Amino acid sequence: MERIDIHPTHTYETFKFRRGKPFPFGATLEPGGVNFSIFSSHATSCTLVLFTKGDPEPLVEIPFPEEFRIGNVYSMMVFDLDYENIEYGYRMDGPHDKTAGHWFDPSKILMDPYAKVIGGRDIWGKMPNFKDLYQHRARIVIDDFDWQNDCPLELPPENLVIYEMHLRSFTQHPSSGVKERYRGTFAGMREKIDYLKELGVNAVELMPIFEFDEFENHRFNPDTGERLYNYWGYSTVGFFAPKAGYAATGKLGMQVDELKALVKELHKNGIEVILDVVFNHTAEGNELGQTISFRGIDNKVYYMLTPEGYYFNFSGCGNTLNCNHPIVRNIVLDCLRYWAAEYHIDGFRFDLASILGRDRDGTPLTNPPLLEVLAYDPILAKCKLIAEAWDAGGLYQVGSFPSFGRWAEWNGKYRDMLRQFVKGDAEVWEMSHRLMGSPDLYAEMNRPPTTSINFITAHDGFTLLDLFSYDEKHNEDNGEGNQDGANDNFSWNCGVEGVTDDPEINELRRRLVKNAIALLMVSQGVPMILMGDEMGRTKQGNNNTYCHDNELNWIDWSLLETNADIFEFFQHCIAFRHAHPVLRRSTHFHHQDLVGSGYADISWHGTQAWNVDWADYSRTLAFLLCGQHADDGEGEDDYIYVGMNMHWEPLTFEIPQLSDRKQWHLFADTGLTSAQKSWKPGTEPILTNQFEQKLCDRSVLILVGR
Repeated sequence: MERIDIHPTHTYETFKFRRGKPFPFGATLEPGGVNFSIFSSHATSCTLVLFTKGDPEPLVEIPFPEEFRIGNVYSMMVFDLDYENIEYGYRMDGPHDKTAGHWFDPSKILMDPYAKVIGGRDIWGKMPNFKDLYQHRARIVIDDFDWQNDCPLELPPENLVIYEMHLRSFTQHPSSGVKERYRGTFAGMREKIDYLKELGVNAVELMPIFEFDEFENHRFNPDTGERLYNYWGYSTVGFFAPKAGYAATGKLGMQVDELKALVKELHKNGIEVILDVVFNHTAEGNELGQTISFRGIDNKVYYMLTPEGYYFNFSGCGNTLNCNHPIVRNIVLDCLRYWAAEYHIDGFRFDLASILGRDRDGTPLTNPPLLEVLAYDPILAKCKLIAEAWDAGGLYQVGSFPSFGRWAEWNGKYRDMLRQFVKGDAEVWEMSHRLMGSPDLYAEMNRPPTTSINFITAHDGFTLLDLFSYDEKHNEDNGEGNQDGANDNFSWNCGVEGVTDDPEINELRRRLVKNAIALLMVSQGVPMILMGDEMGRTKQGNNNTYCHDNELNWIDWSLLETNADIFEFFQHCIAFRHAHPVLRRSTHFHHQDLVGSGYADISWHGTQAWNVDWADYSRTLAFLLCGQHADDGEGEDDYIYVGMNMHWEPLTFEIPQLSDRKQWHLFADTGLTSAQKSWKPGTEPILTNQFEQKLCDRSVLILVGR
């Protein structure tokens, strides 16, 4: 077949160009040139602005001829560009009528919403030039990464143990042992993959790694004068671009390959990658915020606006993306498809996901189009979709989030109940539901136990050790008068606020930490632990460290020695979960014996076997799992007994008896006075007394029957 050449039809100064292709949006390499395509339904004209990388002034500004517009899309192919050294943006002209929702201003250069690489914050913490007329610069991606045979792992959700982590905090501390130039980067995390395997987690949930501006925060620590940052990154600048400042090679523009190398290596080691994504708002903020991209391109389309033209603020961050507008819906879908296809990402956790189910005026929708299209998209078909099922506008949807058979939820009710139960302040009836995968929330809707992402701590709030060390938040260092952060923490300081030398209080705190992780790992659903909890990390009572680039957020790896017992207990509990499919059901319990074992799949007990006290005042609970009801297809499992004494006095628990000459073995007893409180699965000693066990006050017992 004869080759058809594409020739330029127009010249502007020395640049040759022709009509472009309207799809795909963004900047796409084509034979001989680069295709630029951008949408705006209200702009009256558009100009392509090209820079030589890093130059303060444009190299050229090429107006789009009117005939290059198709519908509401401007597209142009520019020939013979040195695309590795080009940055590009747009000027949009149109009505400037804020009451009508239009913010067009041709004096501003706008970043492409589809930019795959963004410059301007190439090195973490390096002070930018705020006078630069184009702060966040779109660049052109060169995709030549060799994935070899890598692909998303597609692990069954019931088998996951998720580790929520902050990319920079994980290795930034000097104690990490990571090469100095790699600290706080994708490359640095690669050096710690063996640690993740040793701990036993098989999925990492990365707090936002899309390009954001750490200098967005203009506050300072009122006591030290230390600069405060937008450290966590929940304020997206560009949805398609990995953060350059998280790459050791960011100043070289190699962040794409560095992140892909990390994903590839994690997959080699059996660890999935879940991204925390923020589609509820952007870094442009409210009426006083900066214009970066969406506001200047088509403000009325991209944001939820009041009839007077102000920004609805269901995000608590100044603006709210108009997610169920078809154009915005498409950009979210295109973004997630891109990360799944080009970065082999295994799943996504959606920040303040209830916003994604609101109409253009903020009304909650029964069947939100965005949530539906994500659930049924063929490219995302095997990706985990996890919703933070609430927003800052008061919409709380835990148990009622529109799932379309696909969405899981951060179970905030599990978090709150576990916190209250462990400190001896919760009803055992509700606690039983949380341990079973919250069937009261999900079973009637035919949603499996894996709908429930179970967690006790997350980036938002106290660490696990702080949960039992502080009654009140201590956020003074944030520069907001201790007014930020949640007030309802369900925490308990065990008698002294903060650090203490009292050995009894410190021992109690460690016991409560171990109780919490033990119960998390024997709960049906998908467990998620917070980075650093496994080594007794503290944030000194600050429950909202969003702004600190220091030891409040960085992991101090010396804690592995200081709190070796906590790490070992975490490690054993995670391994115990992996070893027992009866803890990882994909269906809810029937409370019956459907296999003829002589035992129901789950049975409830108290201090007396087969006799549970459901009274409001009760602080004791136990359950027995029959391993012959395991549903993973690998054959029968062992029996598991869990006894929980959340009373402030020791109590003796009668243990259910097993048939067929099986014996109880001791996996864990958090109340033991010896250093040995748990055993590696498979090495558990036979329980000395097979009929009863004395449980220390506020302790958990786990037995395995084989």
